[in-house]
Amino acid sequence: MAANPTVAPVLFDRALLLQRQGRAATIGPATFLLDRVVEDMEERLSAVTRAFAGAADIWTPGAGLQELLRGRAQSFTRVALESAQEVLSFAPESLDLALSALAFQFVNDLPGVFAQICRALKPDGLLLAAMIGGDTLTELRQSFAVAEAECEGGVSPRVAPFADLRDIGGLLQRAGFALPVTDVDRIVVRYDSAFGLMADLRRMGATNILAERRRIPTRRATLLRMAKIYAERFADGDGRIRATFDVIWLSGWAPHESQQKPLRPGSAKMSLEAAVKRSPSRGGFK
Repeated sequence: MAANPTVAPVLFDRALLLQRQGRAATIGPATFLLDRVVEDMEERLSAVTRAFAGAADIWTPGAGLQELLRGRAQSFTRVALESAQEVLSFAPESLDLALSALAFQFVNDLPGVFAQICRALKPDGLLLAAMIGGDTLTELRQSFAVAEAECEGGVSPRVAPFADLRDIGGLLQRAGFALPVTDVDRIVVRYDSAFGLMADLRRMGATNILAERRRIPTRRATLLRMAKIYAERFADGDGRIRATFDVIWLSGWAPHESQQKPLRPGSAKMSLEAAVKRSPSRGGFK
């Protein structure tokens, strides 16, 4: 029997993600990335000069977006990560605004989730989200790969495959969004050692949840070799190591007849920034 081509591959163990996020809340979460994203989201949303009747926060860890939504929407719904399912129960055209912070990087069927959100938005409704992507944790990935090859004769999947900036824009269009916009905020965090970074990842609930992860503990020799390689290749002059986090920002509007239509290829006469701006009467980005 032929495989169903519409079924997305299972990359992430979302039940394990729920457990890991619960553990992080218990031991004391590391929220510096999330705090920065929430602050940036408030600034980005402040550029949208319109009121929102119904809004939703989709899978954002913690409650950081609640105050933001209370100030911008008449009513809001927080969709917590309570199961491994990726089904959103919003009625069609029931939302004016959908927000999500640092959650979409752990979604197996991102095109499907985008399509669900687009259907849930009213015409001219807005999706604004931030997710980890790009070259995030490239230093840790490279250091582990070399250490495992040396110590164990092979490489196991440890760091999640992250979406590329260009891929996200294409997925938004595929899901039916109009005027999709993406950009990346690169954040470099410094640590005394790779073990400090790994401790923060545990406190973020962001350790390895790949479905194909290795189930046996990592050898102590491999961990020590990884930390040494990390320090040799990615340390600054003071000996502290660098860790890269790429935050991909994405936005898209549910289609509406008032929105600008794409120009014919080669006919553009204005900058991209000007092209994505919308008339003040519709309350677009400024």
